[in-house]
Amino acid sequence: MQEFLAPKFVLFYQKDWSLYLDDRSPNHKDSLAIMQEMGDAMGIDAQALVAFLLGMNDAWEKLQWVSARITTWPEDIAYSLFGIFGVNLPVIYGKKQKALGRLLQEVIAQLGDISALYWVGQSSEFNSCLPVDITSYKAPPYTLPSLSEDDIQMSISSLRHVVAVDLVLKIYALLENLNAPHFGNCRLHLPCIAFHVIAIKQHHAQDQQIYEVKADGLHDILITTEDKLILFSSPWPTIQTFLLVCPWNRYFLELTDSAEPPDVADHAESEKDYWSAPESPLPDSPREFSEAQESVDLELRDRALRLAAHLEQPFSAFLLAQQHGGEYKRIVSDHDVIAQVKDLSSIPNMVKTLEIL
Repeated sequence: MQEFLAPKFVLFYQKDWSLYLDDRSPNHKDSLAIMQEMGDAMGIDAQALVAFLLGMNDAWEKLQWVSARITTWPEDIAYSLFGIFGVNLPVIYGKKQKALGRLLQEVIAQLGDISALYWVGQSSEFNSCLPVDITSYKAPPYTLPSLSEDDIQMSISSLRHVVAVDLVLKIYALLENLNAPHFGNCRLHLPCIAFHVIAIKQHHAQDQQIYEVKADGLHDILITTEDKLILFSSPWPTIQTFLLVCPWNRYFLELTDSAEPPDVADHAESEKDYWSAPESPLPDSPREFSEAQESVDLELRDRALRLAAHLEQPFSAFLLAQQHGGEYKRIVSDHDVIAQVKDLSSIPNMVKTLEIL
């Protein structure tokens, strides 16, 4: 695949060395018919074949491209992606899980892109949040509901009546100040909203372990897993702590590279920036300053309310179990775990960065 994506000019020949489809153009990447046929055969969008860009953008899509690939050495599946992602890592054979783990670690570390964490299958020995092999990326991940601008505005109108502005501003500030996800010594430091599990009950089903999970601030959900979970119900204590987490995605802050949001927690800093910014003319009067500050506050409130509208939508959650050293491990399920926030007021106490083995 990488040999086909890399060149800008390609010609295809049949076994008798005649040009494929008798297409005599100087570049078969310009042929809509050939590229569509190649795209269908490879499972790659035809436009991506023609206009491939080296780098880590669209990481999950590129992982899906090779999810059905078979190589003599399993490590080569991951190593063939080094050039596609534009990473330079040592090639080491012997432990196939480490090859994929090192690649995914680099993608997450460089981009802060958490899409590679969304998969269904078995956990890797490298890290429980990463899959054991590339086939885990065959099935598309759960896609968040698409919110139109009208949907967002309707949600904001509803939130204004039931949620205090101070609450959504606080949530925005906490999430905006989270660091990007990163790895250290094969441990994932994951910024997230972590909801404390208060009860796990078993549902009896043939050949399946199905559990009903209750968590503070979330609607109840069902999880199917091969792991045997400890059953408990609050207020009786359990020897192990479980969390349902929403990995944090900065996309919901609706920032652009050229426009960072005002500091929610410190209006004094916003005022200082306003007065000191060379491109901003000084206001002629306290009234003008007040109007300028009010404009900043309204924009910030709007961003916070839009964030709250997104947080109310269903999301793909991870179930984590705390280990003896205080770190966590991911408990995998054979399907996406879809959760939904029931109480926004619970979020401020649950914003944190967890260390995952």
